[in-house]
Amino acid sequence: MPGRSPTWLRRLPGAWYDISPNLKPVVVNSDGGSADGTCRAVLQAPVPAGVEVIAGRYQGVPGKGSALRAIFEAARRLDARLCIVLDSDLRSITPEWVELLGRPVVAGEHDYVAPYYVRDKYDGTITNNIVYPMTRMLYGVDMRQPIGGDFAVASWLLDAYLGQDVWETDVARYGIDVWMTTTAINEGARVCQTYLGAKIHDTKDPAEALGPMFRQVVGTLFGLMQRYESKWKAVRGSRPVRLYGTPHEVQPEPVPVSLEAMIGKLRNGRREWSETWDAVLSPSNRRVLEEIIGRDAESFHFDAAEWADIVLDYAVAYNRSGLDRNRVIDSMVPLYYGHTAGMVVRSRTMGVATFERDIVQAQARLFEQLKPELIARWES
Repeated sequence: MPGRSPTWLRRLPGAWYDISPNLKPVVVNSDGGSADGTCRAVLQAPVPAGVEVIAGRYQGVPGKGSALRAIFEAARRLDARLCIVLDSDLRSITPEWVELLGRPVVAGEHDYVAPYYVRDKYDGTITNNIVYPMTRMLYGVDMRQPIGGDFAVASWLLDAYLGQDVWETDVARYGIDVWMTTTAINEGARVCQTYLGAKIHDTKDPAEALGPMFRQVVGTLFGLMQRYESKWKAVRGSRPVRLYGTPHEVQPEPVPVSLEAMIGKLRNGRREWSETWDAVLSPSNRRVLEEIIGRDAESFHFDAAEWADIVLDYAVAYNRSGLDRNRVIDSMVPLYYGHTAGMVVRSRTMGVATFERDIVQAQARLFEQLKPELIARWES
């Protein structure tokens, strides 16, 4: 639990004993040295007898990954059978989440449990537009939230994570979630999803500055393609992942969007990144990009097929071109803004379910269809 003191802690044992009455719950808060009294709040949170609470500051590279490493190490020292992680900024956590995430592992059926949320159309745009379709295309696993912050891990997988020499890299920052999911898929873990309802958290306008998050998440996603090259090259199509829980209709909180700001960031990117775009993109995609930039704001569009083909160029350039990797990823950010803007224009009148079907899933299928083209570009 890397974050603030949750109000549902007092109800934790009931949910925990629904999983197994023979396991003892220990709550661990991994703090990054915040000045808001997080550790004190966690230690003072009212919990029933029998629940141990540990709170302290993690060591290492500042970032979420280092916080999770500390939690994993604590779980191993406690000889935990199961580790459940809940993100710090959520306002929709309930005690039932603990049972939904933990039961598939305790039952011995799965080793890695990812969340399945209902989110607003414009929440999680990096997941929708890059991480989900790329993970599905590369590894053939239709896991809807590959970078969801709430998950459960079996004990042997904790050993696999801690044993890898990645904790001084971007994995120790925002790259941790996609790294864990990709590693679990490729190291033989039995993966599943569990339905958690709406994800309500501190959302941000997709047009706001991404900071290092985009580079760390997408860089980790692309970088793992080298490690698991032989595996993803052999994959064709995708398979569904088992979903625990009962989906029901919920209404997520709306996320505001600034369409003009996103289009402006795409156009402004030309001044800084034109030369990098020339090096990364195929000549045909470079021409398409110039056409997209010149489209009128009122009828702006950046189609899924255009985007998918450009993402493939970036994945190959990141791994195979010899270009500076940070510059490659940074030059992709304006294009991400542009594609997100096009998605917003197209989906203005859509509800959440229609958006999922006609935008997110349709785009993921396009990525899958391009798998042979990705392999051809990679090998050339």
